Amino acid sequence: MAATIISIRSELERALEEGVARLAEGLPIALPTETVYGLAADATNPKAVTAIYETKGRPQFNPLICHMADLSMAKDHATFDPISEKLARAFWPGPLTLVLPLRDISPIHPLATAGLDSVGVRVPKGFAGELIAAFGKPLAAPSANTSGKISPTSAEHVAEDLGDKLSLILDGGLAPVGVESTIIRVEGERVRLLRPGGIAAEEIEALLGHPVERQEGPAPTIEAPGMLASHYAPGAFVRLNAVDAQAGEALIRFAGQPVTGSDKAHAVFDLSPEGDLAEAAANLFGLLKQADATGVDKIAVGPVPDHGLGEAINDRLMRAAAPRDT
Repeated sequence: MAATIISIRSELERALEEGVARLAEGLPIALPTETVYGLAADATNPKAVTAIYETKGRPQFNPLICHMADLSMAKDHATFDPISEKLARAFWPGPLTLVLPLRDISPIHPLATAGLDSVGVRVPKGFAGELIAAFGKPLAAPSANTSGKISPTSAEHVAEDLGDKLSLILDGGLAPVGVESTIIRVEGERVRLLRPGGIAAEEIEALLGHPVERQEGPAPTIEAPGMLASHYAPGAFVRLNAVDAQAGEALIRFAGQPVTGSDKAHAVFDLSPEGDLAEAAANLFGLLKQADATGVDKIAVGPVPDHGLGEAINDRLMRAAAPRDT
């Protein structure tokens, strides 16, 4: 049976009531956040968390971000150091996830943290925060897509992928940020960037007054979501930093940059004709889906600047292009 879709723009109260009711039953639901659409369920209910993994086909060693209504709720479940609290107060609600020590008294189930003694916490903007406050418990909520595939930025994307596996999809229109949250872990004076995302690392560095540490090469251990080498992948193979297009490829470029052979490409898309990295981030997953839907075997992606939100865009593209298990 296809999922019920409720628009939060025209039926806000119904969306909240139905969302809370399904969550209370232990069912996962799809909901909009400012980053991408999330597959949300009660983080304290092992059956509900298991349903997330089963619905996505996600490996259970890959932890889930737990979303909170506000900083006060987050402090009920995680221990904040001064630097992490400074970041939270500056960027919450918003697309920042902090990996923090899990409090012994927290009822968040170990399935949500993949058995780790830490938890990734975030306070989302808008409707998602309202729903969490109404429900009264944290929601584990990875992206609402089949594991490893392109993240959804609209209710339609969710319905196409998981519509027959869900009972409820809450429609909030297009996700304005378009890439997942930035993930930070503070260890003493060290501030580590585990995943670039919707807040540019430069903004965090400006607040703290010093650089954040980047991961060099593949992560030796999975500390947070989005650290798998192959992730966010379309069906077609992805070729990065393309300066030419081959016949039959779909081409995705940035800022109208000229690409040799683009006239031979099967289809041409532009992340942002004006060269706006925020627009490019918002369009990234949608254009990957559009390029994939043309039926090509390969997608060529032109160079994208690696500063600001370009760091998150290139991270997602790198994982989309990574070798896959066969």
